[in-house]
Parts: sequence; C-alpha cells; structure tokens
Amino acid sequence: MFLEAPNNFDEFITLIKLNDAVCFYLSTDECNVCKVLKPKVIDLITNEYPNIKFCYVDLNKSKEISGQLSVFSVPTILFFFDGKEVIRESRNMNLEELRFKIERFYKLKFE
Repeated sequence: MFLEAPNNFDEFITLIKLNDAVCFYLSTDECNVCKVLKPKVIDLITNEYPNIKFCYVDLNKSKEISGQLSVFSVPTILFFFDGKEVIRESRNMNLEELRFKIERFYKLKFE
C-alpha cells in the first residue's frame, strides 16, 4: 500500500512504471493544511481504493521532483494510472470531488 519516497526524479519515474496506480502526496513538513489533509487522503485510498499505492514525497528533500513536475504549491496530489498522470489537485481541495475523480479512473482500471 505505501511506497518508499523517491530521492530523485528517476526513482519517481520508476515508481510510476512499476505500479498500476499510484497516488503521490507532495508536501513539506511545514504545511499545516497538509497535516490535516494527508490522513484523510490515506484513509480514502486505504478504505475505498486498495489497488492504489500511496507515496508521500517531502519536497524539501526532493526539490528536483517538484521542479520536474512543476509543483509550486503544497499540498499537491498526483494520481498516475498505467504510467499517465490523470489527476492533479493542489492546495485547497474537496475530498468528495477527489473521490469522484478517483472513482472514474479506478473503475476503468480495476473493475
């Protein structure tokens, strides 16, 4: 369910290639919104979408990844299905809207 955080962009790409569905939660330790939102996203994925792997990326440790992905605000959540980015949400997001978006791609892939 949980993947080890990549240290660089090459490792990030490898995780995408090795997994059918991945959620990347990009953030920093200083982000207070992230501290509240992250457990809710983990709970959503764990309980409703068990085939999606979760990976937390600390952007303070992985600046190359944020640059390559053009991530300028935190939190940013990226979902990759079959190696393609299909969902990108940043900053203030609605969990119900996120659930709806995930559901669409999840059903296409796993049902």
